[in-house]
Amino acid sequence: MYDYDLLVVGSANADLVIGVERRPAAGETVLGSDLAVHPGGKGANQAVAAARLEARTALLARVGDDGHGRLLLDSLRASGVDTGGVLVGGAPTGVALITVDPSGDNSIVVSPGANGRLTPQDVRAAARLVRTSRVVSAQLEIPLETVVEVVRSLAPGSRFVLNPSPPRPLPAEVLAACDPLIVNEHEAKVILGGAEVGDDPGEWARLLLAAGPRSVVVTLGARGALVASAEGTGRIAPVRVDAVDTTGAGDSFTAALAWRLGGGASLAEAAAYAARVGAVAVTRRGAQESFPTAAEVEAL
Repeated sequence: MYDYDLLVVGSANADLVIGVERRPAAGETVLGSDLAVHPGGKGANQAVAAARLEARTALLARVGDDGHGRLLLDSLRASGVDTGGVLVGGAPTGVALITVDPSGDNSIVVSPGANGRLTPQDVRAAARLVRTSRVVSAQLEIPLETVVEVVRSLAPGSRFVLNPSPPRPLPAEVLAACDPLIVNEHEAKVILGGAEVGDDPGEWARLLLAAGPRSVVVTLGARGALVASAEGTGRIAPVRVDAVDTTGAGDSFTAALAWRLGGGASLAEAAAYAARVGAVAVTRRGAQESFPTAAEVEAL
């Protein structure tokens, strides 16, 4: 019934990365490392991460007819992603400006470019792609109305996974489709309407479930993750590694979790596997270049 284990609908960016001793304060200039250009974007990252884990993966996205767009298409194809749904033209390829400090933490500013031109009509035109995918994953680096159209286009029995990044309030229709909604601390508080929800991740998960998703995953960085559904709440232990760059780690986590869920794993099982995938990714620099193969995850 399904041609693809995972369809990712989302962004494709060129990541422009500079290492810094510390991120600048307002009005301050700091010197950094040489500029490195990597293929990235949450959508493309998730697609590459899943394909490297041997999932049958496709991407629905839009890139510009430019050098950055060609860089992204080359990386996707080299990783085994089906790029038949990647549209070309309409605006320059999206760009992410990323600074990485010595601890591996990053700050990111995104210029959406062509990602902002991925429209509901593009989703409708790709209806067969959406309806032949076991799991469909999305993020919010594309227009929200496009994500709404994805939800409306899902095949009966397929699963929808959303990482609402960058976060914004979500319509009830989208929240109700999420299985799971995957958030970090900042995203959880935005979805819940602000910072008045306290500092207990378990409380965030309970409040998010009450808002409509079928299940929730709260990622907690070095503290692991928390999973919640109607069956209950559980903690996922962290995987201890020496992190050098967290760029793309959340995307690899989301992709691995979505793929494992589609294969029949429980939410806790899928999240535990995804934590191992993310742990390998943070030990390497870059986004897509850091994503492990299935064999590398098993070795960990």
